[in-house]
Amino acid sequence: MPKDFLSVADWSADDLWSMADRAAGLRQAHREGKRPRTLEGRTLAMYFEKPSLRTHVTFEAGIAQLGGHGILLKPEQIGIGTRESPADVARALSRWVDCLMARTFSHELIEELAGDASIPVINGLTDLLHPCQAMADLVTIAEVMKPSDATIAYIGDGNNVVNSLILLAAVLGLRLNVATPETHRPSLRVLERARVLAETSGAQIELGEDPVEAVSGVDFVYTDTWTSMGQEDEAASRREIFRAYQVNEDLLGHSADARVMHCLPAHRGEEVTAEVLEGPRSVVFDQAENRLHAQNAILEHLLTR
Repeated sequence: MPKDFLSVADWSADDLWSMADRAAGLRQAHREGKRPRTLEGRTLAMYFEKPSLRTHVTFEAGIAQLGGHGILLKPEQIGIGTRESPADVARALSRWVDCLMARTFSHELIEELAGDASIPVINGLTDLLHPCQAMADLVTIAEVMKPSDATIAYIGDGNNVVNSLILLAAVLGLRLNVATPETHRPSLRVLERARVLAETSGAQIELGEDPVEAVSGVDFVYTDTWTSMGQEDEAASRREIFRAYQVNEDLLGHSADARVMHCLPAHRGEEVTAEVLEGPRSVVFDQAENRLHAQNAILEHLLTR
């Protein structure tokens, strides 16, 4: 069993289903006002290179609700790569805390931190992957229907969110349609890993450029911002490239019952219209809520085995 949670592809289907089931149980307990103190006395260090609302609040609130404590680490305090090497930071933190969650630009940095840490390291987001979001998405889909019976469509940029969705589908044997411009497809590294995993799981992952074809008859339509953090200089050109990939009422007309998903933050009027995001088919804020419970399940899985 892996030490870290860097990618959903590192874990077995049984492990991912187990974490998703536990997340659903924690969500139900939370709604009943119950807080299982399963991580009493444990400490989580949280390192952020990128701005964050959901990741920061859900990890800090989550570890507290489970009886532990979170410590916020800012880049200007730590100075990874300038003041100290990643290896020294990882080795020092391993002597003081029980787990490290890191949100970085470079995926290689989080892999380096995990390689030198003796404690579990959780990927809170990198430019390549967003595995905690994928787990929250799985929990959200399972609230609506059995995920293995669902067909999911992702429309837009081939970014870290869809990279993790592809890997999740590949491990669990899910059906996923992806529509992106040819110039902005998901990572080749991810696609190759997914191809190998799908040979065992039976996953059906379809890649294309036509959003109408991708959403036709599906159960969930997922999108994300067209311009991720660090790409702000490309915002204007990206709006032109992705104009045909907006999730709006016309596009949803090709899938009468599909629920709408978005990992947030959303740019209403760009990748999704306000009408759709706030509409009756939106499960966007269920996804946001489930970040808390999915991550609590991951923390428990890493720290109580």
